[in-house]
This record gives sequence, structure tokens and C-alpha cells, in this order.
Amino acid sequence: MPSLTTENYVKAIHLICTDRDNRPASTGEIATAMGVSPGTVTSMLKTLSEAKLATYTPYEGVRLTDSGDALALRVIRRHRLIELFLVKTLGLSWDEVHEEAEHMEHAVSDRLVDRIEEYLDFPESDPHGDPIPKADGTVTEIQHTHRLIDLSTGQEFCLVRVLDQSADFLRYLSDSGLKIGTFAQVTANHAAAGVVTVKTKDGETTFGRDVAEKLLVDIG
Repeated sequence: MPSLTTENYVKAIHLICTDRDNRPASTGEIATAMGVSPGTVTSMLKTLSEAKLATYTPYEGVRLTDSGDALALRVIRRHRLIELFLVKTLGLSWDEVHEEAEHMEHAVSDRLVDRIEEYLDFPESDPHGDPIPKADGTVTEIQHTHRLIDLSTGQEFCLVRVLDQSADFLRYLSDSGLKIGTFAQVTANHAAAGVVTVKTKDGETTFGRDVAEKLLVDIG
């Protein structure tokens, strides 16, 4: 059985590579994601390489092997289904479930996760809009999404995914009247200033570029 540390590393590498359009992850990026030193990452990469879970190419970066990717998707599947289960059945808010799922994802069996998926009627995404991998390792990516920062004044949208899942960021969005499934309208987009103003049923809020780039939306 892979260790908790191994599962965390392959998950981090997979998510980094996915965010980089499947380009290799650097040791620095992995160190930042894991909250450890680059030297610690280098040591762990040797372990992952010996287990045939990852390969490292100097000056290029780290890639998961097919086995490593399969393990990462299993962990991500557990994490996202647990998050949704906690929201749907226990009523936890979307800013509370990430940390809880981080702990639980290593303790539950694949059999229990399959039962959770069945109980939830085979959902496609978690409370933050991230796609949930299927039991066979396939992932149905959400299509036709746009970054909020790229929308024009007057465009209506629905929030479908949030890329920053820190508790403070999610609470900020909630206080602004935005959550997954919220319909809103861009009332102003000042590209030069790097700010976007949106109107929800709760009123208007202005977001900076750093926030608006992390919000993926559907436009109708």
C-alpha cells in the first residue's frame, strides 16, 4: 500500500501538470505545493522513481508514470467525493470541506468511495466545480468555460468552477454572493485597471484580476 506521503506527492504532481497543460512539474513547484524544501522533494522523487510512480528529467521536470497517474486519480477521486458527501449529507460549507477531505482521503477504501459515489447518484463535479474522476480513472472535464476576467461588460454568466480553494478565498466569494451555480452579470470590465465588477442578487462586487482569473464561468 502506498504511504500517505506518497499519495500526497503524486496528487500534487498530477494537479501541477494538469494546470500546466500536462507539461512536467518543477521541483520548486512541487516544494511550494507540499510546503517543504526543494531538497526534500528531490529525496522523495528518488523514492517515487524507485516505485516506478514518477520520472525526473534534469532541466525538464517531473512526470508521473501511468501507475503514478492512476494512483493520483484514485486519491483525487476520494478527495472530491468526500468533499461533496460532507456538503450534501452533513451540511458543511464549501470552505470547510477541503481540510477535512485532506485527512479522510487516505483512510477510506475504494469500496467505500464507490458506495459514496453511488449514494450521490454519480456526480460529475465536487463543491468547487472540479471534475470527479470515475472509478476507471477517466475524467470528464467541464467544457466551454471561460475565465471571469475575459468576459465583456453586459455578459451574463454562471459560476461553474473555483480554482483557489483556500477557506479564506471561498468565504470571500460567499460574502460577495458567489457560489457554484450562481448566475450573475458583468456590469463593468476595466481591462487597463485589471478589475471586473459583477452583479448578483445580493448586489455588486468588484474583483481584481488575481481573483477574476480564478473563477471559471459558463456564459449563456
